Amino acid sequence: MPRTKECDNISDCPIEFDNLRKVYGDFVAVNDLNLKIKKNSFTGFLGPNGAGKSTSLKILTNLIHATSGNVYINGNDVFEDPKKALEGVGTVVETPEFYPFLTPRQTFKYIGELYGMSKDSIQNDTEAILARVKMEEWADKKIGTFSKGMRQRISLGLSLLNDPSVVILDEPTSGLDPRGMAEMREILKNIRNDNNNLTVFMSSHMMHEVTDLCDRIAMINHGTLLLNDDFDKVIADADTRVVVVKPLDVPSDAMIESICGLANVVSAERNGGEIDVRLRGERAELARLYKDLATLDFPICGMSESANALEDKYLSLIKESR
Repeated sequence: MPRTKECDNISDCPIEFDNLRKVYGDFVAVNDLNLKIKKNSFTGFLGPNGAGKSTSLKILTNLIHATSGNVYINGNDVFEDPKKALEGVGTVVETPEFYPFLTPRQTFKYIGELYGMSKDSIQNDTEAILARVKMEEWADKKIGTFSKGMRQRISLGLSLLNDPSVVILDEPTSGLDPRGMAEMREILKNIRNDNNNLTVFMSSHMMHEVTDLCDRIAMINHGTLLLNDDFDKVIADADTRVVVVKPLDVPSDAMIESICGLANVVSAERNGGEIDVRLRGERAELARLYKDLATLDFPICGMSESANALEDKYLSLIKESR
């Protein structure tokens, strides 16, 4: 089938959905989805449960067939030539399953051999990736003894084997306990910061997770795309962004006054033992705020961007799409 493309260059958008449709009987799971994921982005694929996120990703990775439409990875049609399309792609789409009697190091060796990697490449990549996903301590323990969070980290590590250019993740923190979720998000942050020309496409329905990790957002509901844009532009549509500041001591009037005097700060309000700072601007202004907060004459033990602005935008779009 001839390929339709809007990117100036195929490499500009390594993932493309072209009028993708998936129907189960009378139920439309994916409804003529047109979506392009920019190269080197960390894109959050947002939507409520049942919105069509997992179905779209399973079609993209050739786990299930579409009713109609096309999907492309690095310009290659997934339906016509899945082997070529999925070369250089790492995935964590289904619940990870492993041979329980193998260790992580043995599992990496097995998968690396299936990829056709050399012995030295497998060994070098295995050690580097196990350290990256913080599993080197358990490298020679049987996977059958691991928690779900540990298996999820091994699965993420395997998605990075053989130096992929694209990684596709389907709710990688789903079902994990709070500690497991925090560990996984920290690993994903490091992957985002290292980048190395990596495009990450991650589905989620958790606002704080997307806020922490993603520089672009695609929203979907009832199988239909609602938006696909830079994180900053989505937040800018909400006028301001909120930063949660955690002072070491109980917030005082003097603290509030000091924060209100900083550049681009619209307001600062107590919220229990924290201070909600409303900021006008994009990431440059956010970076300046973090720098300015560090110069104040009271100790701060934590700062993080709130998911409230994204959540407001999300709920508004979901409501409109009903």
